[in-house]
Amino acid sequence: MSLLNEYIQKEQQLKQLQEDLQRLEGDQRLKSELEFKAKLEALMTEFGKRPGDVIALLDPAADQRTAKTTASGNARRKRRLKIYKNPKTGEVIETRGGNHKGLRSWKDQYGDETVESWLERMED
Repeated sequence: MSLLNEYIQKEQQLKQLQEDLQRLEGDQRLKSELEFKAKLEALMTEFGKRPGDVIALLDPAADQRTAKTTASGNARRKRRLKIYKNPKTGEVIETRGGNHKGLRSWKDQYGDETVESWLERMED
């Protein structure tokens, strides 16, 4: 695309965005929301409150919900510990995943179903 064509396209997009903005500025709902926001911010300033304080006051359960998400972050849930015992050798393998080297060798040697039958217990 030539530079001139790109310029004309951007100019048309700008014109469309300006029309959309003017339409929104005339919308009574937007005016009402902007007025509410301004009054709320003035009230918060007057009483020395932050947005988090207002949310905690209006929705106490929200504080508990955010505490849970921030404490765990985006981390996955920890896998359960599986404990296998080979009845032929008495060897024990504890793993949280299926890629354990020893477990993989058992499954190659004895088969998946046989090794899964050796599952002694699962722990959290």
